[in-house]
Amino acid sequence: MSAKVKSASRTKSSRAGLEFPVGRCLKYLKAGNYANRIGTGASIYMAATLEYLVAEILELSGNAARDNKKSRIIPRHIQLAIRNDDELSVLFRDVTISEGGVMPNIQAILLPKSTKGSKSKSSMESSQGGPSQEY
Repeated sequence: MSAKVKSASRTKSSRAGLEFPVGRCLKYLKAGNYANRIGTGASIYMAATLEYLVAEILELSGNAARDNKKSRIIPRHIQLAIRNDDELSVLFRDVTISEGGVMPNIQAILLPKSTKGSKSKSSMESSQGGPSQEY
């Protein structure tokens, strides 16, 4: 009799080359009652999409942390990363990040008046018919 060689079990995530758990995504897709039948590729696609989004946010958050001379990512860095990216900002428009703070924003009317050097330049533009920014 020939003995069967028991092969090492591989997870669905390792077969798909992903870090996110494909089996858990399948479990939640089935539990959510989104459809009567769930295809085999649906959980793989969902796990891959989630992995991509997390990688994108972590990369941008790491850049924000480095800009602030920090070695750890805090919720403030995640907030800055998401709100400064156009597509992620649309995706997370209704999301509140705890301890994230607000985006720095100073309205133009509250800024101090221009200095004398730039004032002479703007007066020259107005005398030549250039654009004037007086309110």
